[in-house]
Amino acid sequence: MGGIFGVASKTSCTLDLFFGVDYHSHLGTRRGGMAVYGPDGFQRAIHNIENSPFRTKFDGDLHELEGHIGIGCISDMDPQPLLIHSHLGNYALTTVGVIKNDEELIEGAYKSGHSHFMGMSGGRVNQTELVAALIDQKGSFVEGLLYAQEMIRGSMSILVMTETGIYASRDRFGRTPITVGQKDGAFCVSFENFAYLNLGYHHYSELGAGEIDFVAAEGVEVVSPARKEMKICSFLWTYYGYPTASYEGVNVEQMRYNCGRLLARRDKGVDADSVAGVPDSGIAHAVGYSNESGIPFARPFIKYTPTWPRSFMPTSQKQRNLIAKMKLIPVDTLIRGKKLLLIDDSIVRGTQLGETTQFLYDSGAKEVHVRPACPPLTFACPYLNFSRSTSDYDLITRRIIREREGENVSEETLADYSDPDSQNYKEMVEEIRRRLNFTTLRFHRLDDLKESIGIDPCKLCTHCWNGKG
Repeated sequence: MGGIFGVASKTSCTLDLFFGVDYHSHLGTRRGGMAVYGPDGFQRAIHNIENSPFRTKFDGDLHELEGHIGIGCISDMDPQPLLIHSHLGNYALTTVGVIKNDEELIEGAYKSGHSHFMGMSGGRVNQTELVAALIDQKGSFVEGLLYAQEMIRGSMSILVMTETGIYASRDRFGRTPITVGQKDGAFCVSFENFAYLNLGYHHYSELGAGEIDFVAAEGVEVVSPARKEMKICSFLWTYYGYPTASYEGVNVEQMRYNCGRLLARRDKGVDADSVAGVPDSGIAHAVGYSNESGIPFARPFIKYTPTWPRSFMPTSQKQRNLIAKMKLIPVDTLIRGKKLLLIDDSIVRGTQLGETTQFLYDSGAKEVHVRPACPPLTFACPYLNFSRSTSDYDLITRRIIREREGENVSEETLADYSDPDSQNYKEMVEEIRRRLNFTTLRFHRLDDLKESIGIDPCKLCTHCWNGKG
């Protein structure tokens, strides 16, 4: 996913920027970057953070990154922020999101006179550089950002740092968030709204879908108002978000309690000794389930966090699976001979949760009942880099549907497999249960997921589950 943070201050912004970016480390572990504008002009540092925390890599750069305006990122993809020189002037740029029609946009840039892009490994173009090429086709930053919003398929929230302030542009449909914080003499912009609280900022505003603000030390100006249509990613609450974060006024931790509570209300008759959550995101869902059901909450395995990064980050699926296994340490007395009810945020390929279940059986568990905190994932995300899946058939659901229905499956058939009251849905779930060796399996329903979040359902993107984004 990735995260972005920026500061415009009357004094030095460096430490606020450093810690604000660091608070987004849960959103990715591939690259980090910071850029500032100050007495020495534009300065920048980018580091690979796959094997070392952001703070460790950037601590030695702080004395060289002195400025009163700054932006930074945790990036799952390309190196950024980028420093750009164009007819609009000098500026720095950082983004969060993914461009799905990049080849089309690159070809269009060539036709409009853009001569070249920097070469990237694998022949790819840095998507943040492509955003800059779109912005530079217009006569002002606001016009360029609006143009980028219209042209990009996928999603893209953007921070542009100039010599006077920061343009903050939320994704066209608000699929990812941008919030603004304020303290005496400074404003900040942030993906996660908790990231600035310990830095002395209080909440000032949350950008609407497609809104563009200009943020300076003296104040915030809305330079392009929010659009009416919003489709914020529901997975922000279910999985991505840090427990202390809130989106559209809904706290992540509270939503997960709600989710577990509604799961338990529909789950009558299950016999379990304890409820456990797969760390980290599954834990709050499990607490909500336990509170509603009365089944005790327990931690039959503990996540070993000092040295292991997030398991989905390495390129190799084999390496991700190994890391997922290595970082969970069993608690024998809470597993051996026990009937466990296990809640994870989702089932994607099924590989890791299947191995986790076998790990519990090998540790002496008598039964393992699984309750994913969202419905079956039936469609790969076309809007965000939710996972490294490049095909719907990376999803265990779609592999099973293909085996049952063949290669060419109609929208009506897929809709039937997404309907929790249909026979196809029930048989698909049973096949998942059988393959992954769960004692029982029951998914969260989409209507309950929407209720768990609690905002207008029309504002939510639910494409992963029903193909409607």
